[in-house]
Amino acid sequence: MQNDDDNPSDSTGTAAAPAKSFLNRLSEALSREPSSRQELVRLLRESQRRDLLDRDALDMIEGVLQVSEMQARDIMVPRAQMHVVDRNSPPEAYLPMVIETGHSRFPMIDGDKDKVVGILLAKDLLRYFRQKEGGGSAYFDIDDILRPPVFIPEAKRLNVLLREFRVNRNHMAIVVDEYGGVSGLLTIEDVLEQIVGEIADEHDIEAEDVMIMPRRGGESIVKALTPIEDFNAHFKTDFSDEEVDTIGGLVMTTMGRLPKRGEKIDIGDMHFEVLRADSRRVHLLKVKPIASPAQQVSP
Repeated sequence: MQNDDDNPSDSTGTAAAPAKSFLNRLSEALSREPSSRQELVRLLRESQRRDLLDRDALDMIEGVLQVSEMQARDIMVPRAQMHVVDRNSPPEAYLPMVIETGHSRFPMIDGDKDKVVGILLAKDLLRYFRQKEGGGSAYFDIDDILRPPVFIPEAKRLNVLLREFRVNRNHMAIVVDEYGGVSGLLTIEDVLEQIVGEIADEHDIEAEDVMIMPRRGGESIVKALTPIEDFNAHFKTDFSDEEVDTIGGLVMTTMGRLPKRGEKIDIGDMHFEVLRADSRRVHLLKVKPIASPAQQVSP
């Protein structure tokens, strides 16, 4: 007869095996370091679900992890969208653009965007206009107030760039391609927004109830979180909200991916351009109705 102690179906044996397995798994979960970044993110998200981390903290940690994998080319302002000032033009010529954009820094070029000669701080223009309004005739050279430009390659890692911004106290970098041509620019705010989300200022659409801001030339600046129903009511469109609720969601689903800043797409009778986007979602869109062939024909 078989000994009861050797019987695997013994009640003591069957109870001990699962208990040991559970304790082993628990011990491994508590003592073992994550073997990959994906596993670390899963552990962090599990911590958030258990209220060990709040949602904002989790978003920032994930943002830091994403920044370490991203390059300057991923979030730079494209060359075509750079707001620049020309050293060959008087300040009066570009002052309206400086005021309208609300930026604090502008690359100064020498006739061509590939020839960036410095960084102009908007506040430094006050010296010029104060001198002019005061009737002073003292010599003024715009080059005397320029900051030296910082050039970085497209493949520059964002975490490295952020550290250099902090150490060198720079706020803007000009991105160049492998041939030395200017391909875009980056600011410290662009990098920080990948970590903490969109940083609004007085020139952004701040008020919660202002979702659509009309501009000149038939354009409008639209928050990506604008409900499609409200968008349709404003622009007299008929986009469906069965699959997505917001206009930003419509742009993303139509493109089939998360778009980058500067990307454009036509949906129905509307032209969309992404003005602000990070690695997680779209923030701001520029929208303009597409002119019909009849409207394009000059009278």
